Amino acid sequence: MELFFNTLGVVLAPSHFIMLIAGVLMGLAIGILPGLGGITGMTILLPVIYGMDVHSAFALLIGMVAVIPTSDTFPSVMMGIPGSSASQATIMDGYPLAKKGEAARALGAAFTASLIGGLFGATVLSVIIPIARPIVLLFASPELFMLAFLGISFVGVLSGQKPIRGFLAAGIGLMLGALGDAPAVPEYRYTFGLDYLMDGVPLVIVGLGLFAVPEIIDLLIKGRSISKVATLGKGWLDGVKDALKHKFIILRCSTIGVIVGFLPGLGGSVVDWIAYGHIIQTTKDRENFGRGDIRGVIAPESANNAKEGGALIPTFLFGIPGSGSMAVFLGGLLILGIQPGPAMVTENVDLIYTAIWSLALANVFGAGLSILLAKPITRLTIIPFSYMAPFLVLIITFASYQASRSWGDLVALLIMGFLGWIMKQYGWPRPAALIGFVLSDSLETYLFISVQRYGFGWMARPGVIALAFIILISVGMGIFYQKRKPSGAHKKHEKNLS
Repeated sequence: MELFFNTLGVVLAPSHFIMLIAGVLMGLAIGILPGLGGITGMTILLPVIYGMDVHSAFALLIGMVAVIPTSDTFPSVMMGIPGSSASQATIMDGYPLAKKGEAARALGAAFTASLIGGLFGATVLSVIIPIARPIVLLFASPELFMLAFLGISFVGVLSGQKPIRGFLAAGIGLMLGALGDAPAVPEYRYTFGLDYLMDGVPLVIVGLGLFAVPEIIDLLIKGRSISKVATLGKGWLDGVKDALKHKFIILRCSTIGVIVGFLPGLGGSVVDWIAYGHIIQTTKDRENFGRGDIRGVIAPESANNAKEGGALIPTFLFGIPGSGSMAVFLGGLLILGIQPGPAMVTENVDLIYTAIWSLALANVFGAGLSILLAKPITRLTIIPFSYMAPFLVLIITFASYQASRSWGDLVALLIMGFLGWIMKQYGWPRPAALIGFVLSDSLETYLFISVQRYGFGWMARPGVIALAFIILISVGMGIFYQKRKPSGAHKKHEKNLS
């Protein structure tokens, strides 16, 4: 305990503190740009930390990884474009709030929830490090497969009155995820002789194509600004009050975020959808979700910030990244000569405690700066969209090209954008397709390993049975609440979630 508090002095030392703030500022800048996110930001940092002092470089990395899940809310709310893979679910209600002229309220609630979620994740990290090893080892491939399947089970809930469309859309996502090299066997599938498809379609292409391109097309056709109201007022303070009012939602979803981040292989791409699906399933008055319900902003934002604390646990203890950004973070640790693994609990425990304090302070500074900047930045929503579209197209094109730095990225973006626009026009749930794509690799890999290692006896494992029970309850609750919802609300909910 003495060492834990002694490391606070290290964090507050000028050299460490300045680098932490620099990481926070860089994270804010990266998060505001649509489609870039933590993986790109962390990758940009790797060449910078060569030759740096370990603690200074560590502060820079932690500052960025902690703040990007906060700042990526700006494009998700104001433009309907996911700032990163971890902020996709925020679009569902954050963007409709922006179109009503309540962008500041949505951002205020999101930043407050992000702050609480981030602090919750840092707290859990400090408590669970000594007892994490046996817990992580309980989750083998069968349990990880069932957890990924749990994400698919939310598809019906997110699909309005016609869950069959949701499952078909998820099937489209699974098919897209099957393109390229197979995760379980050494072969290539559905490449059509194209070298570009040998590695599959990048996630950033699918996310931007399904969500960003259709929204840009529709707003250009309508020829108006993103927001309908020119006066934003002080709605961000109302958002802070909304977040504090729904503190139990933040607590539940932060717990979900820590758990998902704690389990390697899932990470930020799915945590926001799990939190969003959970809040819909556990709420009786669900007719406003997808139309601008503030709870639909609070739930995913608290989860994706808490996820970072959970993802650091397997990264530190086992050298197993809990998410994509953690994979790059792991590479940064190796560059600094830090070998993650069980030995960190004894040999480098001071670095773990430094990470905890840095994570907490970075979340405080990141949320504070975001709230201060919320009002001037949200004024962008009242600018006619035709003025913003060229810049957004440039940013989306740049972010897409960074996926593999191939011209195929741009062609794939156009194809995915057309698919997303068609799905939007005909009321097919695009989130379901994205969930299917994100989870396709995990589902196939963990199922293959489970069958190879345990035969079909893997289905009798206690953890698998427990997760199957949770999935049945989840689907049952979704069906029950859908039957209770008036048909008119069904149609509105389905239209907005598409």
